Amino acid sequence: PLKFKDIEVNPVQDGPFAALIFKVVVDPFIGKLTYAKVLRGHLKAGDTIYNGSAQTQERVNHLYVPAGKKQNEVQEATIGDIIAVPKLKDSRIGDFLTDPANQLATKKLFDFPEPMISKSVKAKNENEIDKITNGLTRLTESDPTFHIEFNPETSEIVISGVGNVHLEVMLEKLKKNFGVEVELGKPKIAYRETITKKTNAEYKHKKQSGGHGQYGHVKIELEPLERGKGFEFMDKIFGGAIPKNFIPSVEKGIREGLKSGILGEYPVDDVRVILYDGSYHEVDSSDIAFQIAAIQAFKIGMQNGSSTLLEPIMNVEIYVPEKHAGDVMGEMNSKRGRIQGMEPTENGFQIIKAEVPLAEILDFSSQLNSLTSGQGYFTMKFSKYEEVPRNLQEKIIEERKADLEAAKKAG
Repeated sequence: PLKFKDIEVNPVQDGPFAALIFKVVVDPFIGKLTYAKVLRGHLKAGDTIYNGSAQTQERVNHLYVPAGKKQNEVQEATIGDIIAVPKLKDSRIGDFLTDPANQLATKKLFDFPEPMISKSVKAKNENEIDKITNGLTRLTESDPTFHIEFNPETSEIVISGVGNVHLEVMLEKLKKNFGVEVELGKPKIAYRETITKKTNAEYKHKKQSGGHGQYGHVKIELEPLERGKGFEFMDKIFGGAIPKNFIPSVEKGIREGLKSGILGEYPVDDVRVILYDGSYHEVDSSDIAFQIAAIQAFKIGMQNGSSTLLEPIMNVEIYVPEKHAGDVMGEMNSKRGRIQGMEPTENGFQIIKAEVPLAEILDFSSQLNSLTSGQGYFTMKFSKYEEVPRNLQEKIIEERKADLEAAKKAG
């Protein structure tokens, strides 16, 4: 039997169909073409197949056998054949395709390398942004080590790969296959803001301009929460100082205020807001009046609460030859990293585990190549947010304000 991890396939002619995808090509004209090798049984045009990893069924409308640069359409393929199937939506390299009645594999067969470098993508022509996004997304289907994501906090498209050369190759494919060009830059860091001390704030929104006016008055208490706790809203109004039907308006206003802090207009996190008092007007109070009052009170509270910046911290595992471990650890220390430990591997490598601010490790891939003569690699995953050292915050805020001003001028 053929063995793939803990899955066995008995390669017999009269068994139920099974094939393994080894290549996916995305063409802007013919679409997606999935290449697979038939390991068992046979497949006919018009059959329905099952993808174990995606857990979906799809119909094979056309079936091809590649011959050099040509694709010869056939009505049936059998064990040992290399086949090309167009327009399979959910196919990925390493997936099994099988007879729906004899399913295989609902997990990944192969562990592909994790991305080591990320870059932001900027369109050379803003009118082509949809075309670029579509092209990059299609390219991820043909390369499991190439990733794309949209960061809503920084409003950036970010692509990731195993190195600079890898990203350059993918952008060449983007240009050749989809006719669009982009510029790469360093991704923006998704900083957050929070407070460092407990404080109170009050705001009265009062406006009269003939007829019904606007009136909303809130008193709130803000207090910092532990990292990762997010946001909490508590209603401690007693005696009807603010009618129950306006409490959701106050919370809505606070949540609106969370979207933009006072330091660099970053989202606010890890704060509890307690609504404990206020007042209303029987005629002039409204939903919008209490929202405005809440937003303004929250901003005052952020100013009074000694706001600070938070930055994302990554869990990093670096695989390096033992002779280079000392140099790499020194580099980690220079990047405000905290070494969590080391583990030897069977092949003479060391795994260095560390917590490192994301801002410090964006360009680490090229540095690691230099330190280890191209032999080292690393993986990283988000861990948590921590306060940015005070001596670094001023520069970050200045750069952020310059970016916001430039974006404002650009419209």
